[in-house]
Amino acid sequence: MSNIYENENYDAIVVGTGISGGWAAKELCEKGFKTLVLERGRMVEHVKDYPTMNDDPWDYKYKGHITREEKERQIKQARTGYTTSKPSKHWFVDDIKHPYNEVKRFDWMRGYHVGGRSIMWGRHSYRLSDLDFEANKKDGIAVDWPIRYKDIARWYDHVESYIGVCGEKLGLSQLPDGQFLPPMDLNCVEDYVRQSIAENFNGRIMTSGRVAHITGDKKFEGRSKCQFRNRCIRGCPYGGYFSSNSSTLPAASRTGNMDLRPYSIVSEVLYDPDTKRATGVKVIDTETKEEFEYKANVIFLCASAVASTGILMQSKSDRFPDGMGNDSGELGHNVMDHHFKAGASGKYDGFEDSYYKGRKPNGIYLPRFRNLKGQDSDVDFLRGYGYQGGASRGNWSESIAEAAYGEELKKAVSAPGGWTMGLMGFGETLPAHENKMTLDYDKLDDWGLPTITFDAEFKENELKMRKDMISQAVDMLEKAGFRDVQGYDDIGAPGLGIHEMGMARMGRDPKTSVLNGNNQLHEVPNVYVTDGACMTSSGCQNPSLTYMALTARAADHASKNFKKSNA
Repeated sequence: MSNIYENENYDAIVVGTGISGGWAAKELCEKGFKTLVLERGRMVEHVKDYPTMNDDPWDYKYKGHITREEKERQIKQARTGYTTSKPSKHWFVDDIKHPYNEVKRFDWMRGYHVGGRSIMWGRHSYRLSDLDFEANKKDGIAVDWPIRYKDIARWYDHVESYIGVCGEKLGLSQLPDGQFLPPMDLNCVEDYVRQSIAENFNGRIMTSGRVAHITGDKKFEGRSKCQFRNRCIRGCPYGGYFSSNSSTLPAASRTGNMDLRPYSIVSEVLYDPDTKRATGVKVIDTETKEEFEYKANVIFLCASAVASTGILMQSKSDRFPDGMGNDSGELGHNVMDHHFKAGASGKYDGFEDSYYKGRKPNGIYLPRFRNLKGQDSDVDFLRGYGYQGGASRGNWSESIAEAAYGEELKKAVSAPGGWTMGLMGFGETLPAHENKMTLDYDKLDDWGLPTITFDAEFKENELKMRKDMISQAVDMLEKAGFRDVQGYDDIGAPGLGIHEMGMARMGRDPKTSVLNGNNQLHEVPNVYVTDGACMTSSGCQNPSLTYMALTARAADHASKNFKKSNA
């Protein structure tokens, strides 16, 4: 987006261009910081570089499925189904070129390109509440969050107003309301189930999913309304949903303060023991394998939870022999991801004369109703879960982004079948020190860097929760009059939810956490980590909105505490 000058000093360096990196770039550039943004993958320009955005099913051989040879290049990712669809497989990395290791199965889904997974994300955008921020302290699990809802509420407002989140206000303490555009309508069966749940289950409310799609008449620079094509994962040429490519990176570029350098792997953060500050980063050009150093007053690590943690672990010095900021020994530990694919589905006899228009890129959301305000004393697990899902006269799982990948592309051209509906639980995973990632220096990648090894699993609390996810989904559908209701449990492995988090957690005590309440390393205050690595607990809500709010908050803190070089 602009020329790069090697070894030039910057006010700020942002590592990563996804959900968090785009927001860091926008906020810092708009505050006058000359900012270098580094991306390890290729350049992707909005619209220009979405090669499959308008393709139809008949444009592909084999109904859009990849070949056996292609599958062998993404063998770990293909086992999830996310990469088996030709129109979107190009967003995911080659497993052979970018290997990782597993003590226990871990489904690490990666996109190395400008925009990162903001191009492919599921777009559900929910706030955490004090129920989530206070949970660890209340339950005596792990460490306490160093912030509460009041500390981040206005940053949720800030982010929602800019990205555009459509949804319905519900007045629930466990799922705070936000700055919403008009919600996407429920279809007739979804609305019927909503009424049935309200009548049969006290305190349960089903609503339209809160997603980062533009609806209504509010104008967003360079973006237009969602067109209900449901081809979001291919890249949206309309900018109907939020991505770094359509929104935050162009905003950063418009300031004139951003230099964007793709093909740039950050191998470590550089440290000065005299000032006790980071001085910049070391970069490897992915094409030439040349090494460069860039200097800056402030560093933002937004490369994804795993990648940002890996960079800190590689940043070793006499002061930090076990990785930068790792005095607590918690760096790389407490791996979390939401567990899902547990719930129920059924068939409904009725509404045969009704259908729906368009391909709504969204389904329903049923907020957490377990373990609220001291009720459910008979439940044998901590925390809770929410449901996503939907009703259709086809495959109901298409309503859930995480479940729809890899589905048949060809739509039925004959008369529609009967109505089906599914409810799929998304549950909280508790942080556990023994769930970890490590570096393997005996297995190096093509750039001479250590590969990641995962050793993490879902534990007893999650397994107990899944039984409840299934039984409650069955009960709700049966009470709504569905037939052939079937529960299911396809647990998969951590990583499958694509919500990895927790490996550089925030906390109040440097002895037990990596980051403070402003997302700074306790021991190196000019290094901020604002992606999923910072999370102290997972909640059960999709976390990307929280990453964005924390990033905007941290950028504001940095702008007030670290001077611009020309100030």
